[in-house]
Amino acid sequence: MADQLVSIVIPLYNEVESIGELTAWIDKCLSVDQLAYEIIVVDDGSNDGSWDKIHLLTAENTRIRALKFKRNYGKSAALQCGFQSATGDVVITMDADLQDSPEEVPELVRMIREDGFDLVSGWKKKRHDPITKTVPSKLFNWVTRKISGIKLHDFNCGLKAYRSDVVKSIDIYGEMHRYIPYIAKWHGFYKIGEKVVAHQARKYGTTKFGIERFINGFLDLMSITFVTKFKKRPMHFFGSFGLLTFFSGGIITTYLIAEKVYKQYYKLAVRDIVDQPLFFLALVALIVGVQLFLAGFIAEMMTQNQNRINDYLITESIGIDTNA
Repeated sequence: MADQLVSIVIPLYNEVESIGELTAWIDKCLSVDQLAYEIIVVDDGSNDGSWDKIHLLTAENTRIRALKFKRNYGKSAALQCGFQSATGDVVITMDADLQDSPEEVPELVRMIREDGFDLVSGWKKKRHDPITKTVPSKLFNWVTRKISGIKLHDFNCGLKAYRSDVVKSIDIYGEMHRYIPYIAKWHGFYKIGEKVVAHQARKYGTTKFGIERFINGFLDLMSITFVTKFKKRPMHFFGSFGLLTFFSGGIITTYLIAEKVYKQYYKLAVRDIVDQPLFFLALVALIVGVQLFLAGFIAEMMTQNQNRINDYLITESIGIDTNA
């Protein structure tokens, strides 16, 4: 029964050594707790033979289904397609590098089904990562907590559990997978929990993420903060700044005209308005104000609800109807 099924979504990029070991580990852990499950592997354009390995795994285990992208689109794209393909009432995400432990899955499922959480995020309290990753990560999580108002210690942990309607309601793209709890909260899913999870040392290969992920992460955080507040009312944002700058320009213009009239009336020395720096400041403010108004009008008319899953070119699939 789909209502008693756990869907495990695994985004994967060049993890040929680990994917077989991971699926076997999942099978062992979930079989002990007698949990019905499916595994959805999304190959994000791997070029190391991962897809061939996945083919072999699907032949051995009918619970495994898979998608393959034509090229590397990123983790958010892989998760989005995996979410759309999931059929269980609880959806678990984990990385394919064996650093997330499937032994945590039964308790995460219980927290969703019995404790009533919409989303439970893993917290890698003790990490097996170099300081070049842990220190920026702490700063990143602190800033995200302050801005989002969600008291999580590890927003970027790959091991998370979701109620099905959460993942079916959200749309992630770019590198916004780090902010799924924030996006879920904006969609009205407020019961967000956290669980301390084991973090394993990387067994194969090297990390696929560099320092640029933190730069991109902060830019995405700014983008999400803007969208969550003004997506449905962009004129409130652009119009507010438009009014401020337009009226500032109007006040400066009025002052310049009044000053000239006053000095002419009392036969005082008068400078041409165009010779004064304030004139150009007023002119810029008026133009910028009008442009902001126009930006607000255009934003109000633009269609916001694009389904980005159609942007990803899936070349092959196993057990998944990509036309659904």
